[in-house]
Amino acid sequence: MNIIVTGAAGFVGHHLVSALLSRGHSITAVDRDENRIKTMPWYDKCRFVSCDIHNLTSSPREIFGDADIVAHLAWPGLPNYKELFHYEVNLPADYRFLKSLVADGYGHILVTGTCLEYGMRSGILKETMATRPEIPYALAKDTLRKFLQMLQAETPFNLKWARLFYLYGEGQNPNSLLAQLDRAIEEGDSVFDMSGGEQLRDYLSIDQAADYLAAILEHRTFDGIVNICNGCPRSVRSLVEDHLERRGKNLRLNLGHYPYPDYEPMAFWGDPTRLQRLIKK
Repeated sequence: MNIIVTGAAGFVGHHLVSALLSRGHSITAVDRDENRIKTMPWYDKCRFVSCDIHNLTSSPREIFGDADIVAHLAWPGLPNYKELFHYEVNLPADYRFLKSLVADGYGHILVTGTCLEYGMRSGILKETMATRPEIPYALAKDTLRKFLQMLQAETPFNLKWARLFYLYGEGQNPNSLLAQLDRAIEEGDSVFDMSGGEQLRDYLSIDQAADYLAAILEHRTFDGIVNICNGCPRSVRSLVEDHLERRGKNLRLNLGHYPYPDYEPMAFWGDPTRLQRLIKK
């Protein structure tokens, strides 16, 4: 297939492009940061388009060309989840961009959402649950999905909404937990400050997540929401301790230094049933 990937230089994007190329697909990688794209290992293996998708100078088809499906990953301003610009700026701009894709005849679109759309729910989270977003980022993503579903009623197209849970791996945000831990290791710290570590989360390696997204993109008939998750709850503390063991380090964990986030429940994880059914087809 010919696949357009927006946000191709981002954490998820650059791994997804690698996964899709390994499966034999042709890729148009879209990103604002041409210099960063040039550092990617797949730079010479795909077509690159440098642009700001929220301010296109002509129609999407004139800029990107033909494609079987668009994987839309770009979303500026992360990880500042509580900032109002997600709702005030990103949401309307993203909807305009996606609506222009539909108007230009792109009939298959995948958009990445977030597990935070479920809100302050504990336990296992299923795609059939009603959403209850409580922070601007989650509210913006959830509203975007609802806008797009309304657009489908007016102009039919295939929409795959992939809710990402907690991803980790090479290229993750430098402020993420394991990136901070790696930095502490490299700087020779003897102590690592963290929360109490008892919260349960659904962690998934970025390589596995990219494979899942690639498989969903290949599933042409699927339309709907799917959790991109592991399905196995794991404590933050155990994640940190296992990472230290893999790296052969023995930092003392200063548990309770940071408070638990006030926008997440203490224990939640995704139901992978729909995901597993899709990737087996």
